[in-house]
Amino acid sequence: MTRVLYPGSFDPIHTGHVELIEVASGLFDEVVVAAITNPQKSAGLFDLAERKAMITDSVAHLPNVSVTSFGSLVVDLAREVGADFIVKGLRAVSDFESELQQAQMNLAISGVHTVFLPSATTHSFVASKLIREIARFGGDVASMVPPPVAAKLAERFPEGGASS
Repeated sequence: MTRVLYPGSFDPIHTGHVELIEVASGLFDEVVVAAITNPQKSAGLFDLAERKAMITDSVAHLPNVSVTSFGSLVVDLAREVGADFIVKGLRAVSDFESELQQAQMNLAISGVHTVFLPSATTHSFVASKLIREIARFGGDVASMVPPPVAAKLAERFPEGGASS
């Protein structure tokens, strides 16, 4: 049985993330999605519990996917959950540079390899940072996020943000 870990801040989870989780769930026996607290990013729009709940709701259709959260090293969580690999998504060449460095560091300190999965071109432009900005200013992001996320964004930004 092959178990993989897909870590990310997921603030919020969007259609590109869900696509990658769906692909990973078809390739591997088990996928553990982990919402992380990333000290390199500013304070999130949603707290860790909210992000975990939105991820759980967004991947409920995938029986071999579980969701967790953490605030330590990715490799420590990989060991804790028994992950054979870490999975990371790539939207553009620019993603590859930082993700490759992280993958090499993770391998050096833990022996856990990283598998890169490219996003579909239909989702390659979607980024959580942009979703947050558009929603904050009343833009419609409903087509770029799962329905549970659209609902949370509508609650957070009642003047717009995730209208259908």
